[in-house]
Amino acid sequence: MAGLFEELKRRDQEGHPIRLGVIGAGQMGRGLISQIPAIPGMTVTGICDVDLSRAEHARDLYRDQDDDGNAITVTMDFRQVVNARDVDVVIEATGKTEPGAQVALATFLARKHLVLLNVEVDITIGVLMKQLFDTAGLVYTGSDGDEPAATFALYRFARAMGMEVLVAGKGKNNKLRPEANPDTALEEAEEKHMNPAMLASFQDGTKTMAEMTLLANATGFVPDVVGMHGTSGDLEATVAQLDLEENGGVLSQFGVVEYVDGLAPGVFVIVRGQNETVREELCYMLKKDREHQILYRPFHLGSLETPLTAARAFLNHEAAIVPLDHPVAETVAVAKRDIKSGEDVDGIGGYCVRGVIETHQAQQENRHIPIGLITGHCVARRDIAKDTVLSSDDIALDTTTMVYRLRSLQDTTIG
Repeated sequence: MAGLFEELKRRDQEGHPIRLGVIGAGQMGRGLISQIPAIPGMTVTGICDVDLSRAEHARDLYRDQDDDGNAITVTMDFRQVVNARDVDVVIEATGKTEPGAQVALATFLARKHLVLLNVEVDITIGVLMKQLFDTAGLVYTGSDGDEPAATFALYRFARAMGMEVLVAGKGKNNKLRPEANPDTALEEAEEKHMNPAMLASFQDGTKTMAEMTLLANATGFVPDVVGMHGTSGDLEATVAQLDLEENGGVLSQFGVVEYVDGLAPGVFVIVRGQNETVREELCYMLKKDREHQILYRPFHLGSLETPLTAARAFLNHEAAIVPLDHPVAETVAVAKRDIKSGEDVDGIGGYCVRGVIETHQAQQENRHIPIGLITGHCVARRDIAKDTVLSSDDIALDTTTMVYRLRSLQDTTIG
C-alpha cells in the first residue's frame, strides 16, 4: 500500500503534479512556496499578494530551486489564482479575516479544495464554510504545522487508542504583552523579517487565543475560564497544574483547552488510560508513575508542513483539522486601551483590541464581538474603558465586509 510520499513520487514520475495556488506571500506563504521544489509531485502555479513585489520575490525563490518551465501566475488579484484552470488546491495564507473570507467563498464557488493558514478567519466563519465545502464534496481544512492541527493530531491519536483526553493545548511562544501594538513590536519584527502587526498579535495573546479557539471548535473542549489559565512550567509541572482543583490543580473541569508558558514550541494532550491495566502500561512505557500522562510533540513546523495538508486533501480527501457542526468557543475583542466615542477601531494586531477566548454560549448571551469581525471601517459607539470585553453596544461594525456577511449567515443558520 503506497503512502503519501510514494503517491507523490508516482505523480511526479507520471508528470501530473498537484498544482497549488497560494494567496499571501508573507512569512508563511513564502515559507511554504520555498518548500515545494523539494517535494515530489507538487508544483506552484499561482501566487497572489496585495504587495506585488512580495509575490514576485516568492516566485523568484521558487524558481531559484526549481525552474521547471511551468507557468506561475503572479498577481495582486486573488481571483486570478483561485479561478485558474491550472490550480487544484488553494492555500490561504494572508492571516487576515476579510481577504480570508473573500478567498474562502471564491474557492468554494470555483470548486477547489481550500487549505487555511489563517486561523483568524477559520474561527470566525469556519463552521459555515466547512458545511458549504462538504455539500460540494470539497475539502476545507486548517493546516498541519499550525499548533491547532498538531495538537488535534495528538488528540485523535489518543482517542483512537481509547484513551480519555483531559486537556489539549500548546506552549506559548512569546511572553504575554496585552498592550503590544505594531509600534512596540516594530524592532523585533524587523529583526525577524515579520509584519509588526502579525508579531503584535502573537505578543498580545490574540494568536494563542485564536489557535485554542480553533482547537476547541474541533474537539468540543472549552476554555475552563475566560482567557484560559495560562500556567507556566515544564512537562511535570504542567501535568500537576492542569488537574482538578480538588487534586491540587487549577481546573474546575476536564475537557478543556489551555496554553502553557514553558512548553513552546511544542503541543500536548494530557490523557488518562481507560482502565487500570492500560494506566499501568502507560506508567511503565512513559516511566512516570501517575494517574495522568502527558503526550508531547516538542515542535511544530508552521507552513513547512502545509504542503502535506494540500497533498492529503487532494489525494485522500482528508482534512488536518476542521470545526464541528456548531461553534464551541470564540475569540472576542477586548480593548487594549481607553477608546473614545467616534474613534476608528482597528483589528487584530493593531492598537485598539486584543483577543480573549470564551465559550460560544457566553459570546452569544453577552453579544460580545468576535475579534475577526473588527475589520474594515469600525467605529466606537461610546467611550470604552481599557480591558472592556466589547459588545455590539460598544462598536459599530462594518456591515459591508464579506466576513461580516458570512458570519451573519452562520449565526442565523447555525447559531
